Amino acid sequence: MKKNIFKLILCYLLLQVTIGCSQKKIEPTWESMAEHYDVPEWFQDGKFGVWFHWGIPSSIDENRPNDGSHYGKRMYGPREKETGGQLEMTTTLSDWHVKTYGDQADFGYEDFVPNFKAEKFDAEALVTYVKSCGAKFIMPVATHHDNFDMYDSFHPWNVVKMGPKRDVMQEWKDAARKYGLKFGVSTHLYWSPAFFSTARKYQKEGTLEWKLFNMDYDPKGYAAQDSWNEHWYKRCWEVIEKYDPDMFNNDSPFPNETKGKSLGVKLFSDYINRDLKENNGKQTTVLSFKSGRMDKRAFTYNLERGSAGDIKPEPWMWATDLSGGWFYRKGAKNRMSIPVMIGNAIDAISKNGVVMMNIALKGDGTIPDNQAAYLNAFREFIEINKEGIYGTRPWKIFGEGPIVMKDGRQGENSKDFSPQDIRFTTKDGDLYLFVLAKPTQDITVETLKKGGVLDKDIKEISLLGSKEKIKWSRDDSQLTIALPNKLPKPSSIGFKLTLK
Repeated sequence: MKKNIFKLILCYLLLQVTIGCSQKKIEPTWESMAEHYDVPEWFQDGKFGVWFHWGIPSSIDENRPNDGSHYGKRMYGPREKETGGQLEMTTTLSDWHVKTYGDQADFGYEDFVPNFKAEKFDAEALVTYVKSCGAKFIMPVATHHDNFDMYDSFHPWNVVKMGPKRDVMQEWKDAARKYGLKFGVSTHLYWSPAFFSTARKYQKEGTLEWKLFNMDYDPKGYAAQDSWNEHWYKRCWEVIEKYDPDMFNNDSPFPNETKGKSLGVKLFSDYINRDLKENNGKQTTVLSFKSGRMDKRAFTYNLERGSAGDIKPEPWMWATDLSGGWFYRKGAKNRMSIPVMIGNAIDAISKNGVVMMNIALKGDGTIPDNQAAYLNAFREFIEINKEGIYGTRPWKIFGEGPIVMKDGRQGENSKDFSPQDIRFTTKDGDLYLFVLAKPTQDITVETLKKGGVLDKDIKEISLLGSKEKIKWSRDDSQLTIALPNKLPKPSSIGFKLTLK
């Protein structure tokens, strides 16, 4: 009897230890986040997602002047100390607004809301389309700088109460779940008190507009206002609790440790802890933002419109925009050609990156043809080369070639790649080699010479998407792959190197 009681007590204690381990909790500090944050496999394996910028700006006259995706900020005229090209853009836009719609006192940003109707929005059609193009996750914007919520929120200015009068965020989520894609949300909320600083003189206390234009918060000193930081936390937490996103992207600053009572890191740790609790101590969610000076182990770095100079130790995200303006505007143009976009994507993946391409939907909820052309081209590439993309990891080095990629945010590459620009990935002991521009002669790769970085013999080389037998040779100076008789259609081509 005593032995049995002892065994029961021992089992109970072991069970408590197991439960305690499965319920690890991250403290609301960056040190704890860095120690425990763990990027889930689905993100690293999936490689490609689609961001969706869509909202009030999408429905404003498509022929408007360039607004830098910030119509609501610029329409009220220049801000203090605005100079140069930014001042010119703001002045042009503000003058155009008055000429087209009337004085800002008579037609403010709030008057655009009824024009946003989403009459052709079909989340299932959009999700199935981007899935067919290779996307493994989507990330619609929940709140942009303009303080309008694209979900059912306690904030009165939201897409359920106004405009389309439907919970489009729930529709996004339902479609993603139905078709097996991961679902993320992106918030830009923390910018909003300063965003409408020049609109303040047109507002009247006690009106509904007072809330939209953040009149309760100091446009210059809001970062030190407890009321604002607490409001930001509540708005963000509502999105997390209500929509349970697999990914949360904070595309703006956040309450810091000196002025904001650490509510930023509290939100982020609460988000991960919520996930850990629901998944027996295993992290299944991704937290991303753009704070480049912080410890990259604590989150997933959103290297927006930038690139990596070399392989990053932690997975990161290359976020780019296919529209040329983040929000839809007919005259916006993408600075990258389609071949460069594909090459940039491969470059990011070879350096431990994940690709997030933004689509700027029209106000009616449809994808413009010029943006679809980029996704269609990527679909052609990924259908042929998916073996060397999905589930891969960086190799010992990322590649070789004349193009030098800037390391950091902004300044993403728009230069044409050459056949000498080579990138590598690896999976299951095989090495994949991508040529980032169509070759016209034999392909030479100095990195893969005998006695070099590749310390294994090559058994076979095959061209992805082709049954042609590939001829090759390797010596002390380089690997030479004979130009195939017929190349696949995509601008970048991939080879599989089976190693002995």
